[in-house]
Amino acid sequence: MKPDWDRLMKDFENDPTKLVADVDCTTEDGEVLCQQHDVQGFPSLKWGDPSNLEEYNGGREYEELKAFADENLKPMCSVQNIDLCDEEQKSKIEEFQKLSEEELSKIVTDEEVKLSANEKQLEEDIEKLQASYENLMKEKDEKDKVIRDGGLGYMKAVLASKQKASLEAEDSADDASSSDEL
Repeated sequence: MKPDWDRLMKDFENDPTKLVADVDCTTEDGEVLCQQHDVQGFPSLKWGDPSNLEEYNGGREYEELKAFADENLKPMCSVQNIDLCDEEQKSKIEEFQKLSEEELSKIVTDEEVKLSANEKQLEEDIEKLQASYENLMKEKDEKDKVIRDGGLGYMKAVLASKQKASLEAEDSADDASSSDEL
């Protein structure tokens, strides 16, 4: 992925409104930036408003990255670009701007707690689904074993033997009728 990312950075290096860059999270400055933007694994791709970067989950090949960048990396509605916002977005931003830093911080924390709870719930539900799947597979395997132990293998062998005998009998009858005709 690194060569494709480097190529994409080069494509946008002189663009006045788009930034494509990489950050080394192992350096002191990089570590701070990565913590600020909740970078968990590497490579992590983020995009959007610098004060509210979003996770990029698209393809990792150059063509996919380039198409996404061309379509999505542009000035967008934000606190710094309020003139790009529609009325609903402006109203939301203005509503939050009226709050004190303390009030807004509490709301942000509460919303982040909700996001964490959603993630935790998803993980728990996935574990339940996995356990259910494993139980279903175990039940299926047990039922399959009963069927196999009930003689299915022998049934198939006897059937194959009978079918072979029927074919041989047909071939013999065909051979006999052929020699009768001569």
